Amino acid sequence: MSAWFAEDTPSFDYGGFVVGDAPRTATLFQKSAGVVAGVPIVNEIFRQCDCTVTWHVKEGELIDPKASGGKVAAATVSGPTRQLLLGERVALNMLSRCSGIATASRKMLTLVREAGYTGTLAGTRKTTPGFRLVEKYGMLVGGIDQHRMDLSSMIMLKDNHIWARGSITDAVKAARAVGGFSLKIEVEVDSEAGADEAIEAGADIVMLDNYDGEGLKVAARSLRERWKGKKSFLLECSGGLTPSNVKEYVNNDIDIISTSAVHQGCPHVDFSMKIDH
Repeated sequence: MSAWFAEDTPSFDYGGFVVGDAPRTATLFQKSAGVVAGVPIVNEIFRQCDCTVTWHVKEGELIDPKASGGKVAAATVSGPTRQLLLGERVALNMLSRCSGIATASRKMLTLVREAGYTGTLAGTRKTTPGFRLVEKYGMLVGGIDQHRMDLSSMIMLKDNHIWARGSITDAVKAARAVGGFSLKIEVEVDSEAGADEAIEAGADIVMLDNYDGEGLKVAARSLRERWKGKKSFLLECSGGLTPSNVKEYVNNDIDIISTSAVHQGCPHVDFSMKIDH
């Protein structure tokens, strides 16, 4: 968080000098519909600016400002004027992005549940460098799984790992040697033959990558039937899920659906802050 302030004020806050340190209050408005996400982070941003925040909405609450004339007073912020404005843009940028991800996550979760899916919906590691914690937190508030937080959280062997090592079996063997019993191993495959090799080698999770809806259903059902009672594993699918194809895409032979659609390119929720006068 200190890096955010350093980026925004690398030397001197000229506007802050203009307004001075007189105590004031400001209202933080939500101006577009969405799930509120990022409350603890906003609190900490303004705490570091010697300001206090009083919230009028709750974390995870879906707010639609249309019913309130186009904007909702989400919070009141109090403190020295210069400090209020120092934290304003840092807080608003974070809150807008985090809330946008929570909103997209909630929407996608609702769609897959309505389509009858009972498994886990997860985000991905395709996050913004330096901003991952906020984006993963938005997924959590939106009700979905954050997937692995980083390269140290789980051993995921993707196509480049397999090609570099030479085979799925050798890659899983090496992964087990370095990760021991405490880390799960996931292997990305693009065929049933690859999935069979990964399961036989001892992978905990097999990711069926970039299948279309019908192909995914056929492959997942085939693997379940072939390995029933022989090996324990989870099936994940990734790539291709959109709000428009949910009904054709989801099926309950898949334990986890992961998608970057909930955090890459999703609309932000619009917030602003105005000094009370």
